[in-house]
Amino acid sequence: MQHNNSKNSEWMMPAEWARHTATWMVWPHNQALWESGWGVTLPLVQEDFARVANAIARFEPVKMVVDPSAVISARALCGSNIELIELAVNDSWCRDSGPTFVCHPQQGLAGVSWRFNAWGGKSAHELDEGLARRALNHLGLPCFGSPLSNEGGAIHVDGEGTLITTESVLLNRNRNPGMSKAEMEEIFARRLGVKKTIWLPGDPDHVTGDMTDGHVDGVCAFARPGVLLLDATHDTQSVYAEVARENRRALELATDAQGRKFELIELYEASDAVDTETEVFCASYTNFYIANGAIIMPAYGIDADRVAAETLAQAFPGREIVPVRINHLAHGGGGVHCITQQQPAWPVEG
Repeated sequence: MQHNNSKNSEWMMPAEWARHTATWMVWPHNQALWESGWGVTLPLVQEDFARVANAIARFEPVKMVVDPSAVISARALCGSNIELIELAVNDSWCRDSGPTFVCHPQQGLAGVSWRFNAWGGKSAHELDEGLARRALNHLGLPCFGSPLSNEGGAIHVDGEGTLITTESVLLNRNRNPGMSKAEMEEIFARRLGVKKTIWLPGDPDHVTGDMTDGHVDGVCAFARPGVLLLDATHDTQSVYAEVARENRRALELATDAQGRKFELIELYEASDAVDTETEVFCASYTNFYIANGAIIMPAYGIDADRVAAETLAQAFPGREIVPVRINHLAHGGGGVHCITQQQPAWPVEG
């Protein structure tokens, strides 16, 4: 649905490629969650997080939220140039529980605190539901609340008025029972400056086992306005292949806020890396992160890493492609994008 400029404020969410002041992350510390829930050793997960943080810190400042119980492990693995911010937390997915930063041409920077309920009540979140507000308080920035149960990984924007999301997440009864698409679109218009919301089916039958119910950052990612990198699989007979086809079909039929049809670039998933003994494994190369001057891409130590890096290099000329091994993090169902959240620079550049 298209929204008129008169229906929204001048606050807007910049695209991820706009210049950042910093990247926010949250240090993993919940041993029971990672080891009992996901079957992976916490210290190995912490090494993956540290590799991502240290890679980003080459290009921009990193602010790492750390539960007070885990400061020692964070300091041991994170570079001295990474700022540690002690705040009590439950989990470590900053894209979802952290603030969504927005900018105003006169009033500067603020953030949106979505109603975070841990992907439909799937995990403890009594601390994480207030993380966005506390992070913004730390920065001294305004915080805009929202009645919408949402996560940062559920939305992608192009900075020119287009937002892409999935029905399997936001229309899920575990998030927003009784709320219509039109009501959600009005919130996106008012809070993020969105003029058009594009709805993909996502993962309506939950075939992936993904705890998020089908976040868009595992489906596609903007390279620039009008151009999307699209998660794809070579295994055309798998249950996921049909999910991928339906999401692709929706994008082929869509136009963005400027009336453009999308150019779709296939980015094939890391099928050979998947641990078949686990409940869930994030093998999506579209779960990369755009840092200042770089693309921080998930890597698994397989041949497909090279192909993905070449595809990303063609999509992002002029940016350094930085592969980071995340095999242990991937057992938690997420990737590089899931654990990062950009704080855009103001005034907005790029």
